[in-house]
Amino acid sequence: MDVLDLARWQFGITTVYHFLMVPLTIGLAVLVAGMQTAWVRTGDVKYLKMTKFWGKLMLVNFAMGVVTGIVQEFQFGMTWSAYSRFVGDAFGAPLAMEGLLAFFVESTFLGLWIFGWDKLPKKVHLACAWAFSLATVASAYFILAANSWMQHPVGVELVDGRPRLTSIWALLTNNTALAAIPHTIAGCFAVAGAFLVGVAVWHLTRRKEERQVWRASLKLGGVVGMVSFALLAVTGDLQGKLMFEQQPMKMAAAEALCHTEQPASFSIFAYGDVARPDCENVKSITVPALLSFLAHNDFSSEVKGIEDLVKEYRAKYGEFYPVDPQLGELSGQPIDYVPNLPVTYWGFRFMIGFGALAALAAAAALWLTRGGRMPSSPWFRRAALAGIATPFIANSFGWIFTEMGRQPFVVVPNPTGVDGVWMFTARGVSGLSVGEVLTSLIVLTLVYAVLAVLEVFLLRRYARAGIAGVMPPPDKPAEKKSDELAFAY
Repeated sequence: MDVLDLARWQFGITTVYHFLMVPLTIGLAVLVAGMQTAWVRTGDVKYLKMTKFWGKLMLVNFAMGVVTGIVQEFQFGMTWSAYSRFVGDAFGAPLAMEGLLAFFVESTFLGLWIFGWDKLPKKVHLACAWAFSLATVASAYFILAANSWMQHPVGVELVDGRPRLTSIWALLTNNTALAAIPHTIAGCFAVAGAFLVGVAVWHLTRRKEERQVWRASLKLGGVVGMVSFALLAVTGDLQGKLMFEQQPMKMAAAEALCHTEQPASFSIFAYGDVARPDCENVKSITVPALLSFLAHNDFSSEVKGIEDLVKEYRAKYGEFYPVDPQLGELSGQPIDYVPNLPVTYWGFRFMIGFGALAALAAAAALWLTRGGRMPSSPWFRRAALAGIATPFIANSFGWIFTEMGRQPFVVVPNPTGVDGVWMFTARGVSGLSVGEVLTSLIVLTLVYAVLAVLEVFLLRRYARAGIAGVMPPPDKPAEKKSDELAFAY
């Protein structure tokens, strides 16, 4: 492996791991704020218990997300310094807004929420919960705006070979970002919904106490999971149509569409050597004309295939990499404009498939709790616990598809944007040795592995403890219960 491969592996491993934390934090934060709202409005202690229990799990996950997220921004300077110099004027703006605005609000109001039990008025304390939860959504907005600029650069002009930001508003309202944000947030709620269902079913099928708490959590998780899947389908369709316009190679790779078709069929399942861009040995089970509709809302429209797109890319962006020692083994070599086809093709389908499994689990949870029923089957408990992983996996494959599908670009050319505002991934790496990048890759991977074990251990421990782990025993004197509630975290 060369420096480029190692740098990509390092960023991919750390980013995918970090993104396991983010959706659960965002989804749980909003749901916990909703639970607390129900308690403040009704006075029903059931909702207080839900707030305390799910809030504790959210805090554990949030802490791990902060630790792993810090490394992400450091990596831009560590292994991607050339990229950072090129895009810093535009890419740095939303990242700065995320750190100085959104994360500042998150940390401030989260602290007030943690230590404000029985010290702040109920409604003020509730406002802190909403401020924190909405700040997590705002944080995601700024991060996604930055990422969307890499996928579709807008709001800049080319000055001395580098993009200079001319409109922060154009960057923040990039149509790519406006499509990605609701899709990602819906994915966050899908994760939180599956988490509620899995943990609640475990308690319902093993314990007799606090059944109303677990049943309410299960119902909430099921509804959130079903609504999230519906929103994912709608927003995913919008994203796909934009990608067909902005990154046609990515979508052709997602379908293993090697030759231009009119109308184009949607591939449900392919077998054979998907890795070959000529598709000579690929057979597919397809739905006729569906891809044309997904791309352009027209069952008869043309969808360009990989072969024709490669010709267009070579004519516009060159056939060979420049002769430059910084490019290492790629110096002077032909540019491969085709993403990794097995990753993009199967990643796209795993994203959809695991998302559908999460929705199926949510639907089963709602069905089994209809009419006041309580699920008791051991098989459903095992299925619900396994179902916790499905939206996590779907989210991860979605990100892998999004990022690997734009290769060989780290900043993708805007088909209607400013000429020259694009960058090959090979151009973005730092001038480090293989040994230096390999060392950081090994160290960070090991550290993240330890953190993964710690995360699972803590979540499992506090989830198993149930309500007793966050509420004072019922036989405590009244004056002591108040203090214990305040310090339950």
